[in-house]
Amino acid sequence: MDLQLFASVLVTLFVIMDPPGTVPIFMSLTAQMTAKDRNRSALQALLVAAGVIILFALFGQSILNYMHISLAALQGAGGLLLILIALQLLTGSTSGEENAAKYKNVAFVPLGTPLMAGPGAIVAVMVFVQQSSATAQYLAVGLGIAVTLFSLYLAMRFAGLVQRVLGENGVELVTRIAGLLLSAIAVQMIADAVHAFMTSWA
Repeated sequence: MDLQLFASVLVTLFVIMDPPGTVPIFMSLTAQMTAKDRNRSALQALLVAAGVIILFALFGQSILNYMHISLAALQGAGGLLLILIALQLLTGSTSGEENAAKYKNVAFVPLGTPLMAGPGAIVAVMVFVQQSSATAQYLAVGLGIAVTLFSLYLAMRFAGLVQRVLGENGVELVTRIAGLLLSAIAVQMIADAVHAFMTSWA
């Protein structure tokens, strides 16, 4: 297995999906649920997110080919989307808590998507898959996705404990650091896209 690629996938998706940052939103959206219902919602959200991510990982190339979109364009668009997500993490703005009452099943929307499997995560996974060519690389990408999703499930499953351990200030700090790292990843994706365009035009 390509350990370097695995680490890159894991760090990127962990920062984008932000398991610690999901804790306060999950607690808010499921505040009126029993412990059993909350655990069921966590599992449902995980399955929804996994389904969306796997769907785009498997058929993302076909979609790009059909729409005549290059990998460089995908990277550039992904970088811009990640910058928006990074700004939300850095400023602390989120619509999940405000719009909780609008959804019949919060496990599907907004938890499963777009909170967990949002545009940033989808684009990042598609880019990693596009850049992979060997079995070891595909295995690294798949394992990175699986570990990140499992981390999200654990964060939701033990949301109460995580929030008590980190405290409000701890969760806030982790979210801000994640936003900073994500902004750097986004800038690198845009720089790679510009370089790829310039190389193809040369």
